[in-house]
Amino acid sequence: MGKEKLCKQPSGRLIESLKMERMRNILTHRYPYPHEHSRHFMIAVFACWVFFISSDNLQNLIMKLDKNFKWWSMYACLIGFFYFFSSPFIRKTIKPNYSNFNRWYIAWIFLAALYHLPSFQSMGLDLRMNLSLFLTIYISSLIFLMVFHIIFLGLWYLGLVSRMAEKKPELLTIIQNCAVISIACCVFYSHCGNRTVTRDKSIDRRTASWIAFSLWTKHDDNTLISRLLRMHKFKEQICSSWFAPVGSASDYPLLSKWAIYGELSSNGSGSSNEISPVYSLWATFIGLYIANYVVERSTGWALTHPLTISEYEKLKKQLKPDFEDMVPWYSGTSTDLFKTVFDLMISVTLFVGRFDMRMMQAAMNKTPDEANSHDLLYDHLDEKDELWFDFIADTGDGGNSTYAVARLLAQPLLVIKSDDSKQTFPRGQLLLIGGDLAYPNPSSFSYERRFFCPFEYALQPPAWYKPEHIALEKPELPLGVSELRRYRGPQCFMIPGNHDWFDGLHTFMRYICHKSWLGGWFLPQKKSYFALKLPNGWWVFGLDQALHGDIDVYQFKFFAELCRQKKTLKITGRVFSDFIFTTGSMQVGESDSVIVITHEPNWLLDWYWGDNTGANVAYLIREYLRGRCKLRMAGDLHHYMRHSCIESKEPVHVHHLLVNGCGGAFLHPTHVFENFRAFYGNKYETKSTYPSYNDSSKIALGNILKFRRKNWQFDVIGGFVYFVLVFSMFPQCDSFRILHEDSWAGRVDGFFVAMWNAIFEILERSYVSLAGVVTLLMVSFFFVPTKLSRRRRALLGFLHAAAHITSAVLLMLLMELAIEICIRNHLLATSGYHTLYEWYRKVESEHFPDPTGLRARLEHWTFGLYPACIKYLMSAFDVPEVMAVTRSTICRKGIESLPRGGAIIYYVCVFLYFWVLSTPVVSLVFGSYLYVCINWFHIHFDEAFSSLRIANYKAFTRFHIKKNGDLEVFTLAVDKVPKDWMLDPDWDMEPKQPFQMSYTRKFPSKWRSASGLDPINAVRIIDRFVIPRTPPSPTTPGGSVR
Repeated sequence: MGKEKLCKQPSGRLIESLKMERMRNILTHRYPYPHEHSRHFMIAVFACWVFFISSDNLQNLIMKLDKNFKWWSMYACLIGFFYFFSSPFIRKTIKPNYSNFNRWYIAWIFLAALYHLPSFQSMGLDLRMNLSLFLTIYISSLIFLMVFHIIFLGLWYLGLVSRMAEKKPELLTIIQNCAVISIACCVFYSHCGNRTVTRDKSIDRRTASWIAFSLWTKHDDNTLISRLLRMHKFKEQICSSWFAPVGSASDYPLLSKWAIYGELSSNGSGSSNEISPVYSLWATFIGLYIANYVVERSTGWALTHPLTISEYEKLKKQLKPDFEDMVPWYSGTSTDLFKTVFDLMISVTLFVGRFDMRMMQAAMNKTPDEANSHDLLYDHLDEKDELWFDFIADTGDGGNSTYAVARLLAQPLLVIKSDDSKQTFPRGQLLLIGGDLAYPNPSSFSYERRFFCPFEYALQPPAWYKPEHIALEKPELPLGVSELRRYRGPQCFMIPGNHDWFDGLHTFMRYICHKSWLGGWFLPQKKSYFALKLPNGWWVFGLDQALHGDIDVYQFKFFAELCRQKKTLKITGRVFSDFIFTTGSMQVGESDSVIVITHEPNWLLDWYWGDNTGANVAYLIREYLRGRCKLRMAGDLHHYMRHSCIESKEPVHVHHLLVNGCGGAFLHPTHVFENFRAFYGNKYETKSTYPSYNDSSKIALGNILKFRRKNWQFDVIGGFVYFVLVFSMFPQCDSFRILHEDSWAGRVDGFFVAMWNAIFEILERSYVSLAGVVTLLMVSFFFVPTKLSRRRRALLGFLHAAAHITSAVLLMLLMELAIEICIRNHLLATSGYHTLYEWYRKVESEHFPDPTGLRARLEHWTFGLYPACIKYLMSAFDVPEVMAVTRSTICRKGIESLPRGGAIIYYVCVFLYFWVLSTPVVSLVFGSYLYVCINWFHIHFDEAFSSLRIANYKAFTRFHIKKNGDLEVFTLAVDKVPKDWMLDPDWDMEPKQPFQMSYTRKFPSKWRSASGLDPINAVRIIDRFVIPRTPPSPTTPGGSVR
């Protein structure tokens, strides 16, 4: 994409020059149809509705507020629960269909409950008419538009309309437009009615508008009542002039039998010949929609968009990266997580200990002497005078965080201000990645979208690169490069982590060991473990620990051969081993220094769990490296921590321990590892942590405040569990006795007594709820980590389960009490299942005259489907009425009196509302449990922080092997990761040659931060230290035998 394409969009350039960001959101809309602004129309309709409500009923509301305290309290509870349920979706555009479903679901059951409460009726507003009219108009609009779209697609198929009509409309867009049209008609009817208006012919609309304006600006009295009166007159003038009927039946003879007529005015006489203003408004909106759609699909789109649809859609995608969001670890709807669990079970039972891909790699090794195998050992960097290289781990979670780190790694030069000075860091010539390349499982999708995509945006692969290419003979060097030693671009080596092993290392072998490029980083690696010989006596051992935290014997043999000094002696013509000391050029020398990379930080995890893993790794470091392991690095824990060995008389096996898993995955806490002190018999002290212990403890508070907002997919699990816990307790027919007490204290006491009785009833009489309680107790016990004793696990699990059971019973009683109050006040269960429909048909015949018999003809032509569909739709909409009628039947005759279908309908209706009540509460209880555990008991460090899905606090470690052999270590971090990205104008304007390697560009990354500081400007140094080179030991020429 270049500047030429952008120039074809003149409106965009004008917007950019004026910096009209808000106008940009309207003109370049992200929905499928840029000209259909139903969302903005919905806001306008809602604003008009609020205006009319305030003008008509403000005085009544103030006067009657004290008489309706009970109902307004119920309003507050209802709105509160629905707000907390829908809060994760407010002001957010979430991709999954679950969020769209929740919006419609909330609107449905909220309005169905709202119109039964009487306070709106006391204000002069009857929601029953609005809701029934809405459903009727909505079904009519939906059927009409569906028929129109079918006819239009048929005309396109026959070639009678423009080729621009090829794009099919989305069903959700049609549904939204029908909802907007229906709401607009209902708002008009609720304030203007369906009355015909007789106007003086001499007063036209312009005159009427001027009269309305004069009424509004008249200042004869400034009292509140007079202002409300003028507002009411202004509204009446609007209804009579701006929204008056468009004509009579005599004006449209062809439509006279297909129209609904208006109600007679209060001062009129005889039958009305005027078309219904509501019908006129509906026909106008439908006509505008059809005209807009036809023009948009023929000439309108082509006039406003010079590009074709496919080019325009492609251009929009290129203007903003389509990064994946952080993995929802508590999702009840994610198939990826279920696949991850399945892959883990298969990997543990099948691959570990039975079939190991590492054994297969050793068997396929072409060189018998593994220590000199070019498939495992690389020495092409050892002749350099100095070397810069980087280390990251745990990438491929959220696209924003992974790209932020990759963008920093790709920069040719990083200039960081520190203590009034600038420090320059050239790009690393080598990138080391410590495992867990993509989450949650190693699928092709996760590797391509969560791992490769951010790195390719940060540093583009060569022009000849093909994603589907399989490298047979590595290294596949670029054209003009004869050997790996002569390649000057950045290279990458990586080890697999536990998430990469979930499929038996299949995806890792396919995408890493048989691909040549990770973006602009060259991949010479052929196996899952490797050894790198670096300049000035430095080595890197990349170990593959698989799923059991240790290396296999074949891998151990390879690294042991590198560390062992071969000795030979000739005596009387025979050759003996292990005598005269001679060092080979491809082996670790006595004065060399080794950096060992493993995926898991065994020193922290073994201390935390009281375990002892990695026996082969420990034996390799102690018995073969013998103090030459200067630094051991790992990821797996998504934070930064460094511990250094305290000087003592004991031999030091590992000098420095470093954890850096901040490559893109969610953040892990640091404060739970605060008391780590010893490893391999040596004492260590903490040198640096990121985030700090104090910040880490504060971040955990987000489990209470943000758990549901971050994990709204958990609703499926949490709501279902709570419903099962109280399933046998519905209905509570005697719940109203709680309110028989005279004092509030007595009512509260009675409420808690009823709650305890319900809990005991679950334990004594129920079956489904008792099974749910027992299951919850068992799951809660086994969910507590084994770090605690069995007694503490049982106590903590019991308290956790008890909190959930108490909350579920509490919500059940509140819901039953609210239903009982409405029934006793004759707001529910008044007549039957079709109360709303029967009331509507009565009102419809009074206020919507049908002198031509249009309804009877529709009923005859549709074989009775016309009224039947609306009848059962209203019954399905009116969930509270159905639930209350069935509940009353159960309380009178028992559950046995209901047929199976009736019982199913009742429990479905109960679940629809109980789910909304329970999901915010179950998230609050579970989030509080995680907070208490992580800060008080230091357990659940993985569960408590994966729930927060924190993309911030990202870091990587940059190393510098100096000419004198010392190793400088810098850890660079970004505290806040951008969420929005824009095309980097420097990258876009930089000249690009056809076959130019991306690492030679000055601006290699495609996207920069669209708001706030860019990672390049926000990066800072959080830790730095130096590991001095081991001085070479004096040797005797020729050696000696002892």
